[in-house]
Order: sequence, then C-alpha cells, then structure tokens
Amino acid sequence: MYKKLAYISLFAALSLFADSEVETLKQRVETLESIIKQQQKKEEDSKLLSSLNSSGNSFSQSSFIPDFSLIVDTSYVSRSKKDEELTHLEIPGIAHGVMAAHSHGDGHSEAPINANDGFNLNYAELAMQSVVDPYFSLTGIFHLTEDNFEIEEVFGETTSLGYGLKAKIGKFRSGFGRINEQHQHVQDFSDMPLIYVAFLGEHGINDIGAQVQWTLPTDIFVKLGFEVLQGKNPSMYGTDSISPEGDTETIAVNSPSQPNLLVGYVKSSFDIDTTTFLYGASIAYGDSRVNHLADENSHAFVGGSRLYGVDLTVKHYFDSYSYLTFQGEYLYRNMDGEVYTYADTNKTTFNVTSTVKKQGGYYAQLVYAFNQNYRIGTRYENINKNDVSTDSTLANNFDRYSVMVDYTTSEFARFRLQYNRNNAMFNEAGERQHIDTFIVEMNLAIGAHGAHNF
Repeated sequence: MYKKLAYISLFAALSLFADSEVETLKQRVETLESIIKQQQKKEEDSKLLSSLNSSGNSFSQSSFIPDFSLIVDTSYVSRSKKDEELTHLEIPGIAHGVMAAHSHGDGHSEAPINANDGFNLNYAELAMQSVVDPYFSLTGIFHLTEDNFEIEEVFGETTSLGYGLKAKIGKFRSGFGRINEQHQHVQDFSDMPLIYVAFLGEHGINDIGAQVQWTLPTDIFVKLGFEVLQGKNPSMYGTDSISPEGDTETIAVNSPSQPNLLVGYVKSSFDIDTTTFLYGASIAYGDSRVNHLADENSHAFVGGSRLYGVDLTVKHYFDSYSYLTFQGEYLYRNMDGEVYTYADTNKTTFNVTSTVKKQGGYYAQLVYAFNQNYRIGTRYENINKNDVSTDSTLANNFDRYSVMVDYTTSEFARFRLQYNRNNAMFNEAGERQHIDTFIVEMNLAIGAHGAHNF
C-alpha cells in the first residue's frame, strides 16, 4: 500500500515539471556529453602523438596546408621638390639619401617607400605560414618590387618549449623598440618615423640570427628578449671591410667578428578598465662598418655603436571599434670610432679622424578611430640631439609634421591620405629645406594572413 502511494507521489511530482524545464535539462545533458566527447578526443590525440614521438615516426603534415597571402601597396605622391633634388639632401652629421634611392658603397642600394613623384608601386608582399610539427612553425615573407626580389623575413619558431619560453631562428625583424617589428602595412602612417630611417634605414633592424623570448609568470605581462644577429644593417652597423676605391687589394679595416649585433629588451603592459598601457626599453650593441665611400661626400665610419630606445603605447577603447591611441618612442645612439676620408685624388689612401657621435630623437603620434572604417591621426617627429665631436657647428632640431585620414572598407583594403611637412633636410650649401608632401596610398590584401601583434 505504502509502495503504491510512493510511486503515485513520485509520478505526480515529475508531472509537475513543465515541458520547457524538461527540454532545458535535456540540453544541459547534451552539452555535458559534448564536452566529455571533446575531452576524450583530446586525450586520444595526445596519446597518439606520444606514441608517434616515442616510436620515432614523423608527424604528418597532410592536414596543415600553409596559409598564403598577397599584399600590394601603391601610392600617388606629390612633393614640393623634384626627385633629382632629393638625392642631394641630407640630415647633417646623421644621414643622407633619406628621401631618395642611394647606395651604401657595397653594391647594396635602397629606396624609401613613396620615393618618387607620381605613381609608386611600393611593394608586393607574398607571405606563407604553417605548422611544421608539434614543436615548430615556419614563416616566410617576401617583398617584390619592379626591380628586386627580397626575403623580408623567413624563420622557424618554437611552439611548445613551455615555461613561457619561445625561440626563433632565421631572418626576422628585431623586437627592438615598438615599431621596428611592424610591417609597413600595419603602421598608422605611410612612412617610417624619421628617427628610425635616419639611424637604421628604411627597414630598421631586420637581420639573420636567433632570438629567445621569455614571458615571466607574473600577474602583469612582462617579456624579456635577447637576440644575436649577424649585424648587417648598413646604416649603423655593417659587416664589410673598408678598402680604398683606387686600391681595392688593400684592406684598410677588416670586417668585424660575426655575429656582430646583440639586442636586448624588456616589454610590459597592464590594463585599467578599457585602457591598455604597453611600454618597454631596448638596447642594441655592435661594431660599425658604415661605408659611404662611393657617395659624393665620400667617407666611412669604423667603430662601436650603441643604440638605446624607450617606447610607450596607450590605447583606450570607447567601444568595440572606436578607440584613441597614443604611441611614442625615443632613440639615442652613441657611435665611438674613426672616420675615414680620402687623402688623395687617386683614392688610394685615407685620412683618419677620431669621432664620437651622440645623437637622439623621438616621434609621438595620436590616432583616433571613429568606427571600424574611418580613422584620423597626427604625428610629430624631432631629432633634437646632434653632437659630433669633430664639428660643433652642426644644426639640430630636425623636425617633421604629419596628418593622415584613412578609410578601411574591410580588413583587406585600406585607402589613406597623408600630408607631411618636412623641415629636417639640408642642401649641399647647408640651407634648411622645407618639403611639403601629399601621399595617397592604397593597400590591398588577399588570402589568409596571420594576426598582428597589439
């Protein structure tokens, strides 16, 4: 009798559940079953991978087809100076040929982006990236212009070292500073900051070598990086020997030991509500073989060079697409060595003068995104320190102003209008030049391109 009453009571209680509640319970059960199946699949894959590794069999790449992408950057440029005038302009005591194609005396020449009046095909970037096996990935980025094919980056990178460690080997953009690691199409303006181009050339520190990074197990993000590089940067370091043009069999200065360049840095960040602060400090040290013996003002620098940098980025989000970003860097270099100039018209012997260069400068930029399509930005740059021991009359305060507005139709297409007012260049008579430049840039991309760093 009591059993019958109990069954009747249980049945009555169950019948009180609404259909919707029963349906909710079913969904929860199905969700739990799905999670259990996914976990079982991960455990099975892990066991299979361990079995392959222990048996010495190679990892199958059949399911890892490389990601390919093509990026094309073109521009239309209108300047207040003709192209032929730009080749004779310089930043006294610091750099020459900044706004035009120039040679470094070793058969290597480079031209900046947006180099010519009128239309420019700045580059086509072909990139590919894929997992190699459970331990490595491989990335290749190639730059093509009308006249050159260049390996921009190609490197293998570890994926499973653990303990916050990551290593890279090959040719790659150094983690020095903030903007050095960024490709041009990622940057907020159509040209590199003046201080980077003056000290390191159009491509910055982009070299062959090895990199190790360690993300510390701390509450806030802290990353330490160390790089050993070949040191081939022709604007500040270099690996070539120095020989007089009239007597190429005589070596005046041997090439430095290689690898030649050491780079170290620390980067950290934290968030306050919807605002992110990212900051860092960097140092690069190496021997210099800066060869400009084939230039009009022929000379070469031999010595040791240190480059220091600090950077700060602050990004505040108003919503998912609207934000305000401040970004700035200060670079300071100390170059201690000798300057070689020709002692005779036959270019067979040198005069040697001890020289110390202490030079520094910065850029600061502000970019506001209205929404996912429109942005405006402004940038101010100044090389405000130019102390050279052999010439106390050199000018300083080499500045440039820029404003830009860009329109992004999607993540694959961007159009930008930019204006520069450049007061940093001097002609051969030592007169400061004022150069106005308008740039209309178009950047298009197709294919699967990896995500960029914040």
